[in-house]
Amino acid sequence: MTAADPAIRTSGLGKTFGRRRAVDALDLHVPRGALFGFLGPNGSGKTTTIRMLLGLATPTAGDIAMLGEPMPRALSSVLPRVGALVEGPAFAPFLSGRANLRRYDAADGASSPSTRHARVEAALERVGLSNAAEKKVGAYSLGMKQRLGIANALLRPRELLILDEPTNGLDPQGTREIRTLLRSLAAEGTTIFVSSHLLTEVEQLCTHAAVMSSGRLVAQGPLDELRRHGSARIRVLTPDAPTAREVLARIGLSPLSEATDVVAPLPDSVAPETVTEALVKAGVRVRGIGVEGESLEERFVALTGEGFDVAG
Repeated sequence: MTAADPAIRTSGLGKTFGRRRAVDALDLHVPRGALFGFLGPNGSGKTTTIRMLLGLATPTAGDIAMLGEPMPRALSSVLPRVGALVEGPAFAPFLSGRANLRRYDAADGASSPSTRHARVEAALERVGLSNAAEKKVGAYSLGMKQRLGIANALLRPRELLILDEPTNGLDPQGTREIRTLLRSLAAEGTTIFVSSHLLTEVEQLCTHAAVMSSGRLVAQGPLDELRRHGSARIRVLTPDAPTAREVLARIGLSPLSEATDVVAPLPDSVAPETVTEALVKAGVRVRGIGVEGESLEERFVALTGEGFDVAG
């Protein structure tokens, strides 16, 4: 293992249930220190992948390495360095949040009883549950249970956090707090792997992302790089929209009829200056013109053929 090893690497990873391929030939690369968004519509294979990473499901094909170690062979040495929240937290509803965390900590054979109180209190404070620590978990809201699940993952220092929909059930304020928490953990060197179907959540939080669709990986890399791979478009602000559309069509562009402004895909073969010159020669009054990349939402919908929950 070296520092250059990715936090997570899979090669040809697959999982079938009967004839259905839930995950198909997945080659995932999660750099160390990244805030990595694992993005895709519900049912795209995200949770099945996470379960295989953590040894909760057996792959049908392929290989996994986490923190530079082969999985599941190195499960016992790797998992103590990994915190996880998968498919929602499971706690005893008749016990308080604090008592639940103490039970989980006691079940960890590597934890020291002498420092248990300090670890539990620090984890509760970090997720904003100190004031509700004595409240029974059965009376917690879904968002509070999510926070407690993250607190459980933070009971000891972790090199990698794997979180399945960590903001599920949180109100906007709670979502912002969890986002701030994850950013602070990443700043301290922890790799954060966040599964989500919320495009805005990944876009606001993550540095890298992978996109799943129907069990297959359709894109991955730095978020800025994923944006750049979309199609460029030219946008013209003008009071002479009908004439501008005619001009763009004459020089080989295809204006988008649904756009309020005059917008058209811009191929590499057409320079923006050519468009401007053609508009001016035709007497089109141009108030503004610019080249813009495809939005992240448009890029991901183009990759998957499905919509994402962008509102959160």
